[in-house]
Amino acid sequence: MKLTNKPYITIITPCYNEEAILGANIQTILSYLKSKEEKYKWEVLIVNDGSIDKTGSVAEKIAATENSVRVIHHPHNFNLGNALQTGFKNAEGDIIVVLDIDLSYSVEHIEVLVDTLIQASADIVVASPYIKGGRVTNVPFFRKIMSKWVNMFMRFSAQDKYYTFTCMVRAYRSSFIRTVNLKTKDYEINPEIMYKAMILRARLVEIPAHLDWTEQMKFAGKRVSSIKILRGFFSGLMAAFIFRPYIFYIVLGVILMILSIIETGRMVIATISNIRECISNHSIACSFKDSFIQQFIDNPFPMIVGTISFLVAIQFISLGFISLQNKRYFEELFHLGTAIKKNQTI
Repeated sequence: MKLTNKPYITIITPCYNEEAILGANIQTILSYLKSKEEKYKWEVLIVNDGSIDKTGSVAEKIAATENSVRVIHHPHNFNLGNALQTGFKNAEGDIIVVLDIDLSYSVEHIEVLVDTLIQASADIVVASPYIKGGRVTNVPFFRKIMSKWVNMFMRFSAQDKYYTFTCMVRAYRSSFIRTVNLKTKDYEINPEIMYKAMILRARLVEIPAHLDWTEQMKFAGKRVSSIKILRGFFSGLMAAFIFRPYIFYIVLGVILMILSIIETGRMVIATISNIRECISNHSIACSFKDSFIQQFIDNPFPMIVGTISFLVAIQFISLGFISLQNKRYFEELFHLGTAIKKNQTI
């Protein structure tokens, strides 16, 4: 679908138990979009992900008075991944912008995301607080550090080096994101999209963004929903593993192989030293074999550690090459599945 001179954008806002902030923040989004009506055609799609508070009723009241607002309700909490996929399937716009309802990324990011996507002919534009020019304000220290480390780990793991993989605030070309087969149900959907976009050689662009928790901190204790930090951290680590799993196997295998060489080397050096001492004492039994056996009897630890490390290293390196082959098979099948899905949507 080609973009017109006046792009049609859909703002997707996944919500779970956001009664405390939904009404005010949707009005902020609407006020901003109304100020851009000469530039964009737009709609707001609220995905109520099975909230157990009054989020659904608040959303319906807004939709009843605003023709540009639609609401989709999940009967249960299906988590972020499913909420985003629901939004992608039901969005009517040529461009989709996902916005966090807490507005930790301000509404001003919408215009920058959309304009960058159009000007760069990109498929995805990611708001990144960690790229040069981006910044983070009033985010709790522990959460900020964990987020930075997870994204750094993903940057190390990924073949294409981006700075932010976990941020939900992005712009998507609808014709692209609808053809991507997604399976993740929770927060891991954001790095999954990045990973699969890289496989498809999609054009990804990062823009500097401002992550600001100033307003969020005012609602401490009033919002039922919260992102579980440790769960998100470990989910991020596991998501990083999918980028290039063979790297982790091979690196671990090489480390163990180095340990094996070090421990075996210690045995050989000790054996040679023993032979020299034996020769200087004019002893008859000075063979390498006898000296080596004696070293093993006196100190078996280096030999045992070296042998076990060598065997385990071989196993990990072998797993690395197997996972590399499996990754290539997966990417080929993913390309094929995407091509089939794309043909079905035409």
